[in-house]
Parts: sequence; structure tokens; C-alpha cells
Amino acid sequence: MSDRRTGVLLGLAAYGLWGAFPLYFPLLEPAGGVEIVAHRIVWSLVFVALLLTALRSWPAVRQALADRPTVLILAGAAVLVTGNWLTFVLAVNAGHVVETSLGYFINPLVSVLLGVAFLGERLRALQWVAVGTAAVAVVVLTVDNGRPPWIALLLAGTFATYGLMKKLVRVAAAPGLFVETLLLVLPALVVLVVLQVRGAGSLEDAGAGHLLLLASSGIATAVPLLLFAASTRRIPLSTVGLLQYVTPLMQLAIGVFVNGEPMPPARVVGFSVVWLALVIFTVDGLRAGRAARRAVPVPAPAGL
Repeated sequence: MSDRRTGVLLGLAAYGLWGAFPLYFPLLEPAGGVEIVAHRIVWSLVFVALLLTALRSWPAVRQALADRPTVLILAGAAVLVTGNWLTFVLAVNAGHVVETSLGYFINPLVSVLLGVAFLGERLRALQWVAVGTAAVAVVVLTVDNGRPPWIALLLAGTFATYGLMKKLVRVAAAPGLFVETLLLVLPALVVLVVLQVRGAGSLEDAGAGHLLLLASSGIATAVPLLLFAASTRRIPLSTVGLLQYVTPLMQLAIGVFVNGEPMPPARVVGFSVVWLALVIFTVDGLRAGRAARRAVPVPAPAGL
């Protein structure tokens, strides 16, 4: 199997697992959203520690922890990803899967805007058109709902900013995730203890099977991330950009066809405008990629 095909399959596996999360997190009830996220942090730390041991990657962790700017940036990333996880879990378990899918549809466009604002990147004309079209979609959905789509905006904003923070440090996926969860594990353990003491935790009455499901959240967190990291090393970013829409498409399908969430005409219009923006954005990215490849000079034969 070619390296490119392997990369595509790994990417599909990662985005497919993320897309199936709306089916997974309801299985963790009766645990509430805060408890689920706290368990996710604790068990992710355990699983990634085992993985780092198997891969002999602890030097990368020590190197990251020894650099104060890296630790501070990863601390910020940890807070952002925790907010993203909590928003997602609460929304899914409250029956707002369709709106979570909207967040991950508009996430690439928010990432582009952050690149302009913080990294000095410049947008091409069609990219501005795509961003403006997405803004129109948000207005349409706001008018329809009587409020902005806060869940979608929070998910897109926290995840895009998380990606920006990760771009500022050079730490591999597994060591980076370990440092992030290490910085969060003490507060997570305190939350779990307080919940249990107050009788609001789910461990006392739910049994061993429930605990195993909560523990599996560590695997569910780490495995897609590692698949994604392995995929991006094998395929162009333009292909990664196309594959990322697998996740929100799956989430939208689960919300509509499995959970029976409504799709009134105004919501269909809003999503259609978002998809138009993404088509414009993707076509522009593919054109720019082809132009960049054509601009690369062909090396002269040896000896000339």
C-alpha cells in the first residue's frame, strides 16, 4: 500500500472516530458533562503515559517541560481544549448534535481569520469571499434561532484557537497531549472527588462497566489524535483539509437521522450557505496548491 493511501486511510479513521463521538458520549451517562471531561483528562494522561513508555518518547516530554514558554503555551492550549470538550459533551448529551456539526464546519474559516490576526497571514480574494459567506450563514441562523449559534461559535473558536496555540510550539502529538493533560490532571481529580463527596458523581451506583466506559474516554481521546498526526505526515495538507469535513458530516447525519433533531427550512438555508463558503474555500486552496507546485523549479540534471 502506498504511503499516500495509508495516510488517507489513517486520516479517514481519525475523522471517522471524531465523527462518531455523538454516539459515544451518551453511553457515559449518568455521568454529567463536567464529570465526563474530568475522567477524560485523567484517563488520557494514563493512556498516553503508557504509549510514551512503549514508544520511548519521554525525552520529548522532558524537553517540553524544561522550556517555560512551551509550558505556558501548552497550558493555554489545555484550557482551550478543556473548554472545547466540555462544550461538546454538554451539547451532545443535551441533544444539540446538529449545532456541534456546524461548529466544525466553520472551524477552518475561523482558523484562517486567526492566522490573519495573529500570524500576519494574508488572505486571497476568494478566501475573503468564503469568510464573508460564512458570516452571512451565521446571521441567517441567528435570525432563525432568535440567538447566535453559541454552541457552534464556541466549538469553532476554542478549537481554532487551540490549533493556533499548538502551531506556536514544536511538540509532537503524544508528548504534547501528555503535558496538556498533566497540567489539568490535579484540577480534574479535585472535581471528581468533590462530585463523589457531594453525591453528584456517578461511580458509586453505576458499577464496574460504567467505570470501564469512563476509562475508555482516554483511549477515545488519544487514538484519533495519533491517527491524525500519522496521517498528516503522509499526505498533503490540502488532502487533510478535504478529509476534515468527514467529522461534521457524520455529526450532522447522526443529529438528523439518529437523534431526530429538526432541520427547519431556515436552518437548511444556513447550513447550505456554510457549505457554499467551504466549497469556495476548498476550491481556492486546491488552486493555490497547484499553482505553488507549478512554481517550484525543476532541478537541472546532474553534471550540467
